[in-house]
Amino acid sequence: MRTSRVAALLTRLVTLLGLVALGVLGPATAHAQSSPGALATGLHISDGRLVEGNGNDFIMRGVNHAHTWYPGETQSLADVKALGANTVRVVLSNGHRWTKNSAADVAGIVSQCKANRLICVLEVHDTTGYGEDAAAGTLDQAADYWIGLKDVLVGEENYVIVNIGNEPWGNTDPAGWTAPTTAAIKKLRNAGFEHTIMVDAPNWGQDWQGVMRANAQAVYDADTTGNLIFSIHMYSVYDTAQEITDYLNAFVNAGLPILIGEFGGPPDQWGDPDEDTMMAAAQQLRLGYLAWSWSGNTDPILDLSIGFDPSRLSSWGQRIFNGANGIAQTSREATVFGGGNPGDTQAPTAPGTPTASAGTATSLTLAWTAATDNVGVTGYDVVRVSGGSEATVAASTTNTVAVTG
Repeated sequence: MRTSRVAALLTRLVTLLGLVALGVLGPATAHAQSSPGALATGLHISDGRLVEGNGNDFIMRGVNHAHTWYPGETQSLADVKALGANTVRVVLSNGHRWTKNSAADVAGIVSQCKANRLICVLEVHDTTGYGEDAAAGTLDQAADYWIGLKDVLVGEENYVIVNIGNEPWGNTDPAGWTAPTTAAIKKLRNAGFEHTIMVDAPNWGQDWQGVMRANAQAVYDADTTGNLIFSIHMYSVYDTAQEITDYLNAFVNAGLPILIGEFGGPPDQWGDPDEDTMMAAAQQLRLGYLAWSWSGNTDPILDLSIGFDPSRLSSWGQRIFNGANGIAQTSREATVFGGGNPGDTQAPTAPGTPTASAGTATSLTLAWTAATDNVGVTGYDVVRVSGGSEATVAASTTNTVAVTG
């Protein structure tokens, strides 16, 4: 009786799991058509996900780099690329609080990102903690700065995402975040920007009072292009697995695009963030993450590299680049850079229907007939399908894998 029941359960589990063959050209899934009304100019949003102009999923795996405070560290982009990153989030200033980054400087950063085959997220840092920090600037001021850079940024939609302002509201009356965020988005769209726009959460980016989560749909709907992605910053507020997965799944289940735009792992005076769950959940849900930060922190506990030296990674840097679900393991270069095998002209065939064995209450082993194409298949994602959404539960370079949970 028990054997029959396990067999029946395995049969049902297999019907709920799908396989995606990964060709050498990179992203696992070429997601569906763009949402109605969405612009397909370069990086854009389709069905709640960030995709490239060709429709391929793009999952950010990268770091933050404090360019505005360390403008002489021009080797940093090449260094993070060499360690496997596909994206860098670059700290800029509009001049409200720190020295303004000129149009020529920003054009140079974009050029360096492209030369190093990195997607470039540009952010104004002067807005940090507005409403609580008296030195902070407004999102409206940040939007004006971007408009002043329009000549530099237009035409770079394949390579650049505009993050309007870093952590643009503190803990004082975070409900005030919604209206100026919406207004800044509209201001950029009215000025002709077609880039994907990124918006950070209030509560110093951590949204621990849930304002961004509660208002995300209304803010998203205010962008007539649909090319808007939300960024949550995860530090000591996110010290349990439940908090992390609940937050990310709320957006995924609503079909709203999100990434972890900053996060830390080492314990600090406020707590001990659960970086293992952050990275595992991002990988399972196929969401981007950008670790804070490459080097030069006033609190060096969060330096990924010591003294901007890629050969001297801190324990935090080793975790991010070389640990489980880390950058080296999970990053794939944007296809806009023409990576992969140029002779790979054939899509993989569908993998065979998986069969299950060695089933227990919490695990099973799947095996399937291998997929093929003209240059070979590099691996497989095993995804759990629920309604119209899917989540990666395992990955394998062969045609067998153990699935747990």
